[in-house]
Amino acid sequence: MKTNRLLLALALTACGVPETDDAERTPYYPTGRTDRTTPMDPTDPTDPADPADPTDPTDPTDPTDPTDPTDPTDPTAALPAPQLPATLLDYRHDLPPHFTTGRMRGFDNTPGDNPITDAGATLGRVLFYDKRLSANGTKACASCHPQSTAFSDTAALSEGFEGGATGRNSMPLLNLRYYHRGSMFWDERAATLEEQVLMPIQDAVEMGMTLEALVTRLSAVDYYGPLFTDAFGDATVTSERISLALAQFVRSIVSYRSKWDAGLGQVSDIRDDFPNFTAQENLGKRIFFGQQQGLPPGLCATCHLLQNPVSPPPPNAPPGAPTGDNVAAFFMVAPKNNGLVDPNDNGFGDVTGRPQDDGKFKSPSLRNVAQSAPYMHDGRFATLERVVRFYDREVQAHPNLDPILRTPQGGQPVRLNLGPNGVAALVAFLHTLTDETIAGDARWSNPFPGDAP
Repeated sequence: MKTNRLLLALALTACGVPETDDAERTPYYPTGRTDRTTPMDPTDPTDPADPADPTDPTDPTDPTDPTDPTDPTDPTAALPAPQLPATLLDYRHDLPPHFTTGRMRGFDNTPGDNPITDAGATLGRVLFYDKRLSANGTKACASCHPQSTAFSDTAALSEGFEGGATGRNSMPLLNLRYYHRGSMFWDERAATLEEQVLMPIQDAVEMGMTLEALVTRLSAVDYYGPLFTDAFGDATVTSERISLALAQFVRSIVSYRSKWDAGLGQVSDIRDDFPNFTAQENLGKRIFFGQQQGLPPGLCATCHLLQNPVSPPPPNAPPGAPTGDNVAAFFMVAPKNNGLVDPNDNGFGDVTGRPQDDGKFKSPSLRNVAQSAPYMHDGRFATLERVVRFYDREVQAHPNLDPILRTPQGGQPVRLNLGPNGVAALVAFLHTLTDETIAGDARWSNPFPGDAP
């Protein structure tokens, strides 16, 4: 049985018994690691890793050491230790068939050298909720990505470790493993999730740490040694390993147990009304897929359910472009300009430097979208109804406005004119994408008792 080695390691050390490997654990060793291979010499006063060396900046006996967890001047000294179950939680998923297709496997951005393991995701969970990752011990990753709201912030702009406001709204973290491009943030400035998870830690507003200071601090915290050993084979803390563990944890967060997912299993053709939906939800479904008679074709699914088998192809699709079988990954294909005017933020264009990318932003998954208000990159819309009303009548002209939001003749912004009933129906359908189990799943919960993120 795979066990959490935290209590075991401490007990063995207290008894003078050397720790041995758990035969049932298969640790993952990342390539290119820089582990320390020479044992510390306790008699060598020049050994920089000797904890008894008064010149060692990480000396735990040095009262001036800012990373010493017993140092009263250390802002993280009073923070609690995590409480973890004796047996590692199982981070595997019993996915429904529509999540296991070849197309979904193709969307999965999990790299071959960082698969999700129970020990790795457990370490990532502790790191995600640990306020020691911020300079003054006041913010954790979870502070801006709480579990109860689809791992997104309820504030339009999040509050950083010293009270400053972030530049954009905090994106929800659900199903990130299925964003096929793999790039992260609203402007996709991070090429991978492994790169992204370290950037808020180093941001001057968000958490205010350097990676060097973070490694020093976590290396001095006793509970991290066993956690890193379980995940990577030894207790060495590196920024690479922090990145790998956090990415494993975030990729493990998958929404797939919604009313929509249940309905898919009750029909042979997704064009049919779902038996478990209300009449209003089925109307919203038809609007979403562009099937509703008497209304302009709602092209929501063309953008937000890439390569699905129902909705019309986008206006710029080549003749005879094939449809697909995606009914699971509610992501857009790439950053798009949706007609939302923001003169102060060029989004993707500021990253690429190309004028044709100005005003384009990545869109989060629509999974659990009803829980992730406020919406848009700047959090300007407080409700889902307000978002739908924007797409219904308020899309603005822009040189880079996506072709799907332009009229075929003249290229003017599309007006759906759904009316109050159509807007309410589309909102009702979007609520069916909520997996209610996410908010209470212990695998993604706060392991620090009494310490709200």
